Amino acid sequence: MNWLWQIFDPATIGAFFSQFRNEMAEPTFWIAVGKIIWINVLLSGDNALVIALACRGLKPRHRLWGMVLGAGAAVLLRILFTGIVASLMALPYLKLVGGLALIVIAAKLLVPENEEEDVESASHLWQAVQIVVVADIVMSLDNVIAVAAAANGSVPLLVLGLAISVPLIVAGAALIMALLSKLPILVWAGAALLGWIAGEVIASDPGVEPKLHMLFDGPLGTTLDNMLAMFRIPSQFAHGGAGAEYLCAVFGIIVVLVVGSIWRRRSLHSAALEASERAVKAPAK
Repeated sequence: MNWLWQIFDPATIGAFFSQFRNEMAEPTFWIAVGKIIWINVLLSGDNALVIALACRGLKPRHRLWGMVLGAGAAVLLRILFTGIVASLMALPYLKLVGGLALIVIAAKLLVPENEEEDVESASHLWQAVQIVVVADIVMSLDNVIAVAAAANGSVPLLVLGLAISVPLIVAGAALIMALLSKLPILVWAGAALLGWIAGEVIASDPGVEPKLHMLFDGPLGTTLDNMLAMFRIPSQFAHGGAGAEYLCAVFGIIVVLVVGSIWRRRSLHSAALEASERAVKAPAK
């Protein structure tokens, strides 16, 4: 219980708001907030659907409260779980594992969904809240990993990004889903963003980062810097530059788009085969 007391300790809360004010003054903070909101929009469409399905059996006057309370509890728990994952990523090689998991999550984002949600409808307000919270916990592991990676250990980013994006998803789920259906390029762009973040996460792992700099501080880095100089681009690899991180981020995008495209083709091919089999088995009229 000591950790719970520390969270609500006035000194901890004061330090949080002080960090919040300092980080808000940086443009990179708002760029990262945009990343977190985008990730949540892409990965949380099913969660919004669960909220709607769980609350559909409530009386009209309880329906709104069920959605608000369920989403609010889900946000608080998601912030807690994401904070735990973000703190664990400070350990060696856990960022590597998280980055690889994020690549798989991003690639699966490009695979069309075939299965439908099966969520029971609640008849009581608190029963609906419980269904929403439990479903959100079960369904949000990919979301937690992605947001923790995008926040890069910043608690204010976690709180603000999740507090903005989850209510946005609940309020505008139908509009968001229609927008993503009409503009599939947004899904591909989101998958590419997750691939970039995954590459950055892997490159910044405490166990991987020294090996990367050792690799690129030698002749390989010098060769790459010479190639960049031909295009009047400053040195990126020598003397501990950020070139290795950028290279891993680009490689993450490539892996996500290639693997996602392969999985997408296989899924569409399987769906076409199943449809043709059902058509053959269907009795002729």
